[in-house]
Amino acid sequence: MKIKPIIGAHVSVAGGLYKCFENAARIGASAVQIFGASPRAWRTKQPTPADIEKFNQARSVSGVSHVFLHAAYLVNLATDNDELYEKSITNLSDHLAIATAIKADGLIFHIGSGENKQKVVSGIKQVLEKTAGETPLIIENSAAGGKKVGATPEEIGEIIKAVGSSRVKMCLDTAHIFEAGEIEEYSPARIKKLFDRIEASIGIKNLVALHLNDSKTPCGSHHDRHENIAEGYIGRRGFENLAKEKRAYGAVWLLEVPGFDNQGPDKKNIDRVKNIIGK
Repeated sequence: MKIKPIIGAHVSVAGGLYKCFENAARIGASAVQIFGASPRAWRTKQPTPADIEKFNQARSVSGVSHVFLHAAYLVNLATDNDELYEKSITNLSDHLAIATAIKADGLIFHIGSGENKQKVVSGIKQVLEKTAGETPLIIENSAAGGKKVGATPEEIGEIIKAVGSSRVKMCLDTAHIFEAGEIEEYSPARIKKLFDRIEASIGIKNLVALHLNDSKTPCGSHHDRHENIAEGYIGRRGFENLAKEKRAYGAVWLLEVPGFDNQGPDKKNIDRVKNIIGK
């Protein structure tokens, strides 16, 4: 039997966190990414014991192997604004607490924009201290531009090393790394070079998730614009080449594409990925 990556997607939890499992089944996803609370609000609502029980029950009978949470878009650990910085630490801690409560595989987040990496390191340390347990904080690479932090594997590696915790991991977004200009095309040689960089600066074992997205904008655009698989500038050939990079298989592949009906990741995109990797 050939070893293939786990294919999942960001799905809705409208109506309750447990709804993610039926939404995953509907599109054929084997893993999910969800928002544990509103991604556009500072205040969070923690799940009740009844919510958690319902979630666990639904998970136990689902075919979903991994659950990841995505943090709020408001978070910025690199900001010079002290009020925003403190609110970001509190909000990220609250989302990590939700991830811990439902035994998620980690909380994926964007570092934000700014120039003070020491504040980023301090902020991550504070979040980990506020939320006991083993649930990882997973740094997602940025599309660069606008002083966004974390556009390169090397920059993320520096931050992970400075934090000094085994709870800090990485999520590679295929569109962002392309839009940041860190991979000019998804050719076998350039994919190998990218994963060599990740292995050297972060360690492949710390690459736990892959946001599998095509890009609406060309290489180096610095514009974060996702496109459906094989419909953008990365293209089908790019994903076929990526599927040959075995070091990517240890990460869970999560789609964040717009969907062919603009309702988010759908069965057509999932099936297209499965077809590309021959699953």
